[in-house]
Amino acid sequence: MSSWRLHADYQHLQDDFGSLERIFCLEGKQITRDPISEVIRIERDGVGFYVKRYRRAKGWRAYLPRPRIKSEWQNLQHFTDWGIPTAQIIARGMERKAGAFVRGAMVTREIPGTDDLARLAYHKDTRLQDRSWVNEVSRQIADFTRTLHQHGFVHNDLKWRNILVDQQRRAYLIDCPTGGFWWGPFLQYRIVKDLACLDKVGKYQLSRSQRLRFYLHYVQRQQLTPADKKRIAKIVRFFAGRE
Repeated sequence: MSSWRLHADYQHLQDDFGSLERIFCLEGKQITRDPISEVIRIERDGVGFYVKRYRRAKGWRAYLPRPRIKSEWQNLQHFTDWGIPTAQIIARGMERKAGAFVRGAMVTREIPGTDDLARLAYHKDTRLQDRSWVNEVSRQIADFTRTLHQHGFVHNDLKWRNILVDQQRRAYLIDCPTGGFWWGPFLQYRIVKDLACLDKVGKYQLSRSQRLRFYLHYVQRQQLTPADKKRIAKIVRFFAGRE
């Protein structure tokens, strides 16, 4: 059984994105590749698109009700529904045989003029030294991180490389195949993990006052409570010995 959906506004790209068969025949610039997935970039009519393709997982994973690619497009749709800026999904779908996942794909439209935060940090971009720029971007990240967590959802890979920023200082959240909904102590643990992922690079790139302002904006308070201080201690220690 195969299912495929192409956004109504992109029906003119049927030759490229009209079916899974066509998606898996596309060639483009290789962005990433591993044993089960790959991402390529192609350009059509002056617009860039990212094509993410997954092939059959081994063993019991092939029978999961929500394969990784399906999780990814559903999570991006959650972001859109919650008002979190993200990449637009142009097409998506997957194929199963005898209940087992065979292959799947998703196409997103490129967000023009963006860089991911990890790239900015690696290249020592001067924007990270601009207090106004950092404050504006930091507040956006705090806002959408809070939105995720208020919905009981965690990104589970909330790293700087998964946050894009454009020339207008607007932040976007992308790439979320392992995100999901949690509850109770499981949710609280994963909230700490999300915040620790952000701080893993943040502690080297930002001042302590900038990191504190981020956290205060995230919790929407002017001062730290005792509970906040305990959580911050967990965030700081989360990756201790694993870096």
